[in-house]
Amino acid sequence: MSFNDNTLSVVVGGTSGIGAAVARALSLRPGRVEIASRASGLDIADSAAVSDYFRKLGPLDHLVVTAGSSAPGGTVVDVDLDAARAAFDVKFWGSVALARAASGYLRPGGTITFTSGFLARRAVPGTFVKTAMNAALEATAKILARELAPLRVNVVSPGLTQTEAYHGMTAEARDAMFDRAAATLPAGRTGRSDDIARGYLFAIDNPFVTGSVIDIEGGALIS
Repeated sequence: MSFNDNTLSVVVGGTSGIGAAVARALSLRPGRVEIASRASGLDIADSAAVSDYFRKLGPLDHLVVTAGSSAPGGTVVDVDLDAARAAFDVKFWGSVALARAASGYLRPGGTITFTSGFLARRAVPGTFVKTAMNAALEATAKILARELAPLRVNVVSPGLTQTEAYHGMTAEARDAMFDRAAATLPAGRTGRSDDIARGYLFAIDNPFVTGSVIDIEGGALIS
C-alpha cells in the first residue's frame, strides 16, 4: 500500500503504549495521522459517538485499533460479570463499532488492523475474560475480512509488552515480572512497543495479507 500526501491513517488508542508507537511510525510516512482515544474525547463504547467521529472525519485509508480495556481476572465461576461486560463493551464491541463506522469511509486499498493478545489462544486459568474477548475479536476480524473485501482486515496479537499499562505497579514489581517472563520466552526478553508496531506496518503494507492474526509474542505460544 503506497502512502502519499493525501493518505489518512487513524490510530485509535494512539496516545500511549503500542498505539503511540504505531502513530510515530506512520507519522514518518507521507500523509496525516489522526490519533483518537478516550483522552482525546472518543469513547469507543459509545457507538453513536464513534459513528459521529467518522462522519466528521470523512474518507480515510487505514484504521488501527489499539484501544484496550482493563479486564477483570478470576475463574469463570468467580469473575465479576459486570466488570467483564464493561471490558467487552470497550475492547470487543468498541472495536466492532469502529469497524462498522469506518468501513463506509475507507478508500479502495484501505485496511483495518485490530489488536488482540496471545491469551486468545493460550489457556491460562484466571484469564477467562481476556481470553474470550481477544478470541472473539480474532474470529470477528476473519468474518470482516470476507464481508468487507477487498478492504483488508487483520489482527496483531502481542505478548507481554513493556508499556505504560503497568505503571500502576512499583518499579521493582514491574521489573521482576518482566524478568520472570523473559526467562521463559524463547526470544529471551519481553516485547517493546516498537517491536509490536512493526506488525501493524506489515499488515498495512502487504497487499496479500488479510484475515490474518499476526503473533508478536516472543514465542509465548510455543513455550
